[in-house]
Amino acid sequence: MALSRVCWARAALWGSAVTPGPHVTRKLQLVRCGLAWGAPRSSKLHLSPKADVKSLISYVVAKTKVINGKYHRFLGRHFPRFYVLYTVFMKGLQMIWADAKKARRIKTNMWKHNIKFHQLPYREMEHLRQIQHGTHPAIHDILALRECFSNHPLGMKQLHALQMKALSRAMLLTPYLPSFLLRHRLRTHTTVIHQLDKALAKLGIGQLSPQEVKSACYLRGLNSTHIAEERCRTWLGEWLQISCSLKEAELSLLLHNVVLLSVNYTGTRR
Repeated sequence: MALSRVCWARAALWGSAVTPGPHVTRKLQLVRCGLAWGAPRSSKLHLSPKADVKSLISYVVAKTKVINGKYHRFLGRHFPRFYVLYTVFMKGLQMIWADAKKARRIKTNMWKHNIKFHQLPYREMEHLRQIQHGTHPAIHDILALRECFSNHPLGMKQLHALQMKALSRAMLLTPYLPSFLLRHRLRTHTTVIHQLDKALAKLGIGQLSPQEVKSACYLRGLNSTHIAEERCRTWLGEWLQISCSLKEAELSLLLHNVVLLSVNYTGTRR
């Protein structure tokens, strides 16, 4: 072995002065090929972490849209009557949430810039007028829907991706997760709120400080920034009545209650 190495070294330095054996010749050919091709090249593809995350999010969103489209086609083909009701309800829920979100943005801008109602542009003024004259649902109206939220079509296990994304936004949670993670997190989050509601009902809302009342309302979907404390306490009392009436299988209604009970709330009931 030592002699082969000497022969190979001499051949590399002085050409064919020494004729190496076949085994050494093969090694020499491999070395020359390596020199001809050069050292291994490092990858020039350097993706930033942000680019990787964006690519992953785009991929998940695209896949979710495909799955959601198949789900809608399945419902439309096999359950046409239910699909009509389901579509109308979901579009109505999305419109309610979008209207409430726009109204909240307008009111926040009015508060920041000290703008009066009559100083608003026409479309913003009309939007607030329609929202303020909308109907705030009563407790018994919401509880009458509990069966729809315990199983099909709106049970926790039956929610599809678009619903879970909208509800995640309403709960101030990121919607950019795969469907199974969205479902798990919404279920966990709602269960924790339900447990908090039971504990708060035992304690009594009157025991909370003004800041605790505001925080409790905000956690449950009511933007309490510009709402008086007593109005917040009234709303929180309504929430607790609904929450403490629900079973674990009906928690999807509590999740949707973030939208249903918060929309058009003015603090005055007739």
